[in-house]
Amino acid sequence: MISKDIQKVLISEDQIEERCEELAKEIENDYNAKGEIPIIVGLLKGSVPFMAELIKRFTFACEIDFMSVSSYDGTESIGDVRIDKDMDLSCKGRSVLIVEDIVDTGRTLKEVKKLLLRKGAKDVKVVSLLDKPERRVVDIEAEYTGFPVPNEFVVGYGLDYNQKYRNLPYIGILKPEVYQ
Repeated sequence: MISKDIQKVLISEDQIEERCEELAKEIENDYNAKGEIPIIVGLLKGSVPFMAELIKRFTFACEIDFMSVSSYDGTESIGDVRIDKDMDLSCKGRSVLIVEDIVDTGRTLKEVKKLLLRKGAKDVKVVSLLDKPERRVVDIEAEYTGFPVPNEFVVGYGLDYNQKYRNLPYIGILKPEVYQ
């Protein structure tokens, strides 16, 4: 039972679903106003539950793709961003919406945005389920954010510790004894 490792539920499943509804409307309104439909790009693996919850609420026909990027080893951001799987679709001349589970140090997002712009993306925006501004080491913000979170080790709804806890239907704070 993985829930025994959770110190506290920070954001409930109902809160996440409600916020996804609001974010989807805001995103759709913004892109409709520009007359564009973005390529929705999920950053694997953490974004999958959030991306699934978000895109099922869009009423426009959207294309989705994935990238796998890494910059973590256990609990620490190592600063070196590695592209393990690039997009299959071309982003040249297109708007791209990156779906991220959490903006932490910001290193990963900054590098991914730079890469997509170098490949000719018209613009690159970010929607992130969580934002942890206390940990930011580069100047970057998501255009759309679900929830700010404190500087605690959070898991669930796609976020993991050593590939575990992604399947929790909520965001919880992991007990320190689990990762120390």
